[in-house]
Amino acid sequence: MEIKYTPWRMRYIKRGDTADEGCVFCAMAAADGRDDAERLVLYRGRQCFVVMNLYPYNTAHLMVVPYMHVADLTTLDSTTANELFWLTQRSVAIIQAEYAPHGFNLGMNLGRVAGAGIADHLHMHIVPRWSGDTNFMPVIGDTKLIPEALNETYDRLRPHFAALSLASDQ
Repeated sequence: MEIKYTPWRMRYIKRGDTADEGCVFCAMAAADGRDDAERLVLYRGRQCFVVMNLYPYNTAHLMVVPYMHVADLTTLDSTTANELFWLTQRSVAIIQAEYAPHGFNLGMNLGRVAGAGIADHLHMHIVPRWSGDTNFMPVIGDTKLIPEALNETYDRLRPHFAALSLASDQ
């Protein structure tokens, strides 16, 4: 058996069931922004924010998250829904400019049985894809390799998000 050293996952493993700790997205939304780099928050809009996935499927795996704590997509107000999709579009454009992926997976896992790790607070996943990014390692070896550290990805993407002007683009 091959062992891959992934020390950043220990915080996730030790966390266990965090149902009593509240919603991680609501905690990010309520934060004053001073620790955005530590929390991997790239952008704060009026209704939604963009955050890197702490446990990514690929490099530059982002999530667009409404500030509103809501699990049911059908109850999302139109202003928030519009900003969520606008930020999804901007995020795709930024990742294209910085990483030039060959494609993207976009989507929401609504409900625990649909694969939602955080089922009570909906969020849009943006996963860049490259030819050959799924090979024998995850299929046979149950191991996924991410070729860039999270802080490096943050440092590459943050200037692009800092340049966004929500007021002038919508």
